[in-house]
Amino acid sequence: MLERRRVARPPKAVSFWPYGGMCLMAAAFFLYGASALVAPWWAVTLLLFVWLLMFVKACSWWTPHPRRITVLAIAAMVLWFVTLFAGAALLGWST
Repeated sequence: MLERRRVARPPKAVSFWPYGGMCLMAAAFFLYGASALVAPWWAVTLLLFVWLLMFVKACSWWTPHPRRITVLAIAAMVLWFVTLFAGAALLGWST
């Protein structure tokens, strides 16, 4: 009987989407942390809690939905900008 030989296949290409999204999530974390220079402590605490929830969601999307991580990270940055802008305009947050 003849044995079949296994042929080595090249590895599948690794998607950049989850890695890029997590890099953006890390950048968003620095923005949220730097909010302490402008926003009151309670707002920074709330922002960091929201970021933590988004980070956990991003981790759960790593394999099933890798492109959503990038969208979520961009949404996190937009949320940070809108929150600080609204806080400065409506609540008088300033340096």
